[in-house]
Amino acid sequence: MSEQTRVGLSTRQVWFDGRPVPLEQHDLWSLIHNSNITKVVVNPAQRHNGNFPLKTELITEIMETSDLDGIPTGEIVLSENGPLLEAAKEKGYRTCISFFIKGTQDDLEKASLEAMKHDFAIVDFDLPTNIPLELIIARLQDSKTVLLKRESTYADMEVAFGVLEKGSDGVLLATTDFHEIIKASDYVSLQDKTTLDLCPLLVKEVRHIGMGLRACIDTTGIMKTDEGMIVGSTSNGGIFVCSETHFLPYMNLRPFRVNAGAVHSYVWAPNNATEYLTDLRAGSQVLCVNTKGETRKLIVGRIKTEVRPLLLIRGIAAETPINVIVQDDWHIRVMDVNGQPRNATTVQPGDQLLAYVCEPGRHVGIKVNEQILEY
Repeated sequence: MSEQTRVGLSTRQVWFDGRPVPLEQHDLWSLIHNSNITKVVVNPAQRHNGNFPLKTELITEIMETSDLDGIPTGEIVLSENGPLLEAAKEKGYRTCISFFIKGTQDDLEKASLEAMKHDFAIVDFDLPTNIPLELIIARLQDSKTVLLKRESTYADMEVAFGVLEKGSDGVLLATTDFHEIIKASDYVSLQDKTTLDLCPLLVKEVRHIGMGLRACIDTTGIMKTDEGMIVGSTSNGGIFVCSETHFLPYMNLRPFRVNAGAVHSYVWAPNNATEYLTDLRAGSQVLCVNTKGETRKLIVGRIKTEVRPLLLIRGIAAETPINVIVQDDWHIRVMDVNGQPRNATTVQPGDQLLAYVCEPGRHVGIKVNEQILEY
């Protein structure tokens, strides 16, 4: 079965250290707010006086117990003070211990043991060698602690992720250099991308099935001519339905739209999930895919549902039966196996289309291991 795979290495966390940056430095904060970096370390004054986007996950440095006032339980608090973090943990906070480790084996051993008590640990060292990072990675490999290395450049961030092949789980990016922040943001964006193993579907049946409700997915992004979405009637896969980026004789193009199909259909979403078309709302996330199987996340702006004539396209892909029900109209396009758009009403048995096949079984869109039959 085809699978959804993440591009590059396993997901790494990238935190930005905002503590040295005055709130009045609007250009840099604007860059952070509009970047893909969502985890930001701040001090209590910044937390209470700053204006942060809803996407931001604040990690607040605390110096004393009173600094917890106004911080919702469940959030991450950071300190160099182990006992203070233990008290915060008892109050329901997630904790992050921060270390600056000097070149002694005793300091490294103590830091490793202390780090195991917390959800996160940030480390920095007095010497540029990677040996102490290697040692602490080895000591923490069987713990649940997320290890971050403090770095100031993207190049050093890549090195931290490669140490001992496993690397640190993340980095705390401590810089005010715009170029370094942009490179780190681009790295985070790449981690969100997955690839789908697209495969040929041999069309077995094309049939007009009468009237029904179909839904258009109008997104807040612009798609290209080689992009669309995976739509299907069953959870074991779907067919590549094109974006409205191809010639329409009587109206302008709608490059933000995929005319997805009948309202019962699944559409593939990020994190190997699916959504019923009827469950989508403004703000929902869907997966945009191109003919190479490369994907990106798009946000739904509107779902447009109307009564239209419907067309059933049924076929076999990777020995798996798949079908999609789309609007029965010439202007609806599905992608053929060569990456060329086909007008849905011209598809015939024997044609080959692009499809995606996966193991069946979904519960509220989430993959589950269970025996399931869908027709």
